[in-house]
Amino acid sequence: MKKMTTALTALTVTAALGGTYAATAGGASAAPGPGHRDRHDAAKSVDVEILAPARGDNAGIAGAGWFVDLEIEFNDTSLAGTGFTANQLTGPAAHNNTAPFPGSFSTGADDRMPGLVVLTSTTNSTLPGFSGPGTNLANLFNLTGVTDRSKNDVEIWDTWIVGAPIAGKDVTTTLTVAVIDDLNHDGIYNDAPAVVTDQNADGRIDRRDLEAIGVASKVETVDFRINGAPA
Repeated sequence: MKKMTTALTALTVTAALGGTYAATAGGASAAPGPGHRDRHDAAKSVDVEILAPARGDNAGIAGAGWFVDLEIEFNDTSLAGTGFTANQLTGPAAHNNTAPFPGSFSTGADDRMPGLVVLTSTTNSTLPGFSGPGTNLANLFNLTGVTDRSKNDVEIWDTWIVGAPIAGKDVTTTLTVAVIDDLNHDGIYNDAPAVVTDQNADGRIDRRDLEAIGVASKVETVDFRINGAPA
């Protein structure tokens, strides 16, 4: 039921945003908050689930219009510690950083979820603001909000509808998602890079590079196909 509700909400966002796309480089970080959490204590204290796309899906229309839908659960009673700064409903052009739930829209770390990294293995390196497969796409997410808060954890859902064929058409790609560890020991998951570099010098940007940086969650991956056929 939750997944269906999120999909319907995301369709509402699609109608509101129209499907155009304009990227700008960069990404903001959340301001430091209270508390200090040791990196080793925080290890794997976050659970990330990719709700969409599913493995093997043939998603989208002409390289665009496909969804990334995430459920992120923090084993933390402090909302500030998750890195989440505010709800957002955002998108390109006129929808960027506007009421009622403003959020910036660009490549890089998300100003609303600054610990999140989202990669696709086929991200185009020739588009303005993009650096190929290492580009953190998290700040392109349109809809972010808190779906559950209990005495033990905080659950946040994050959704993106891709408005342009930034990762190609008629191509199989790997979606890679993780929350970066508390690298600066400020007690907040807000240390995601704008671009993930080839940490192990193997010529690829993948889960091993995120693990080398340091992650608070498991690195989740989904292989799927981006449909190139028109509507």
